[in-house]
Amino acid sequence: MAAPEVVVLDYGSGNVHSAVRALERAGASVSLTRDTDAVLNAHGLVVPGVGAFAAVMDALKAIDAPRWIGRRIAGGRPVLGICVGHQILFERGVEHGIPAEGMGEWPGEVTALPEDAVVPHMGWNTVRPPEGSVLFEGIEDERFYFVHSYAVQNWSFDVTIPEMSQPKVTWSHHGADFIAAVENGPLSAAQFHPEKSGDAGMQLLRNWTTSL
Repeated sequence: MAAPEVVVLDYGSGNVHSAVRALERAGASVSLTRDTDAVLNAHGLVVPGVGAFAAVMDALKAIDAPRWIGRRIAGGRPVLGICVGHQILFERGVEHGIPAEGMGEWPGEVTALPEDAVVPHMGWNTVRPPEGSVLFEGIEDERFYFVHSYAVQNWSFDVTIPEMSQPKVTWSHHGADFIAAVENGPLSAAQFHPEKSGDAGMQLLRNWTTSL
């Protein structure tokens, strides 16, 4: 069986080569590119992200990436967001009191973790995946590596159409509960860095790539 083709979106985000290497170890054929045809037609697209919410959105808009991501989701083609690439899938981010528009695939706002929490939230933490999670199959009790000061701390998206399944939301806790991952049809995202999460992160990427 041929390895699934995965594109890691190259839009200027730092620290993407570790994601490329991790996906290759997970069994994918990986390219780092912003080529439109490759982005639209690969079996899977990974949207990485580090830094500020607004800066990542501006960089994505500069290469028309939100439209590409939207087309893939509409066509049922898998997308995986990582860290700020997870955050920008929500409606907006608020950093230092300044709001920035996100992609709006899910309702919700990225806001600062509580003041009494040590920030950034940097290091290993447990997660609470829901029953039936594909990403966390076999690694439900493992720890994953986080580096962030902002997160989505509320979930308000309920599917009311009987034929559609509810998104699977995974939670973690640092000063408050926050969303650690979401699985919603072709669209998945993780607040943590699977590529830095050792064997557990490798298994999560393998779970995603084998589902493509």
